[in-house]
Amino acid sequence: MQIVLSILLGVAMFATLGVMFAGMLGLAQGEGNGARSNRLMRWRVTLQGVSLALFVLLMLTMRG
Repeated sequence: MQIVLSILLGVAMFATLGVMFAGMLGLAQGEGNGARSNRLMRWRVTLQGVSLALFVLLMLTMRG
Protein backbone atom coordinates (compact mmCIF):
# COMPACT_ATOMS: atom_id res chain seq x y z
CA MET A 1 0.00 0.00 0.00
CA GLN A 2 2.85 2.37 0.80
CA ILE A 3 4.40 1.87 -2.62
CA VAL A 4 1.14 2.64 -4.40
CA LEU A 5 0.60 5.77 -2.30
CA SER A 6 4.19 6.88 -2.93
CA ILE A 7 3.78 6.50 -6.69
CA LEU A 8 0.44 8.32 -6.67
CA LEU A 9 1.94 11.10 -4.54
CA GLY A 10 4.82 11.50 -7.01
CA VAL A 11 2.43 11.65 -9.95
CA ALA A 12 0.22 14.22 -8.20
CA MET A 13 3.24 16.35 -7.29
CA PHE A 14 4.60 16.33 -10.85
CA ALA A 15 1.13 17.14 -12.21
CA THR A 16 0.94 20.10 -9.83
CA LEU A 17 4.36 21.25 -10.97
CA GLY A 18 3.35 20.91 -14.63
CA VAL A 19 0.19 22.97 -14.18
CA MET A 20 2.13 25.59 -12.25
CA PHE A 21 4.72 25.88 -15.02
CA ALA A 22 2.00 26.08 -17.67
CA GLY A 23 0.51 29.04 -15.80
CA MET A 24 3.89 30.70 -15.41
CA LEU A 25 4.68 30.29 -19.10
CA GLY A 26 1.35 31.82 -19.99
CA LEU A 27 2.12 34.84 -17.82
CA ALA A 28 5.65 35.14 -19.20
CA GLN A 29 4.37 35.13 -22.79
CA GLY A 30 1.91 37.86 -21.95
CA GLU A 31 -1.22 35.91 -22.74
CA GLY A 32 -4.12 37.95 -21.44
CA ASN A 33 -6.54 35.04 -21.30
CA GLY A 34 -7.99 35.36 -17.80
CA ALA A 35 -10.27 32.34 -18.14
CA ARG A 36 -7.31 30.07 -18.90
CA SER A 37 -5.35 31.47 -15.96
CA ASN A 38 -8.28 30.90 -13.61
CA ARG A 39 -8.75 27.35 -14.88
CA LEU A 40 -5.06 26.58 -14.36
CA MET A 41 -5.20 28.10 -10.87
CA ARG A 42 -8.17 25.88 -9.96
CA TRP A 43 -6.37 22.81 -11.30
CA ARG A 44 -3.25 23.70 -9.33
CA VAL A 45 -5.16 24.15 -6.09
CA THR A 46 -7.06 20.89 -6.65
CA LEU A 47 -3.88 18.96 -7.39
CA GLN A 48 -2.19 20.44 -4.33
CA GLY A 49 -5.11 19.24 -2.22
CA VAL A 50 -4.87 15.77 -3.72
CA SER A 51 -1.13 15.72 -3.08
CA LEU A 52 -1.61 16.79 0.52
CA ALA A 53 -4.31 14.15 1.10
CA LEU A 54 -2.08 11.44 -0.39
CA PHE A 55 0.81 12.60 1.79
CA VAL A 56 -1.34 12.39 4.92
CA LEU A 57 -2.53 8.90 3.94
CA LEU A 58 1.07 7.83 3.32
CA MET A 59 2.16 9.13 6.72
CA LEU A 60 -0.75 7.36 8.42
CA THR A 61 0.11 4.05 6.76
CA MET A 62 3.78 4.41 7.69
CA ARG A 63 2.91 5.12 11.32
CA GLY A 64 0.78 2.03 11.79
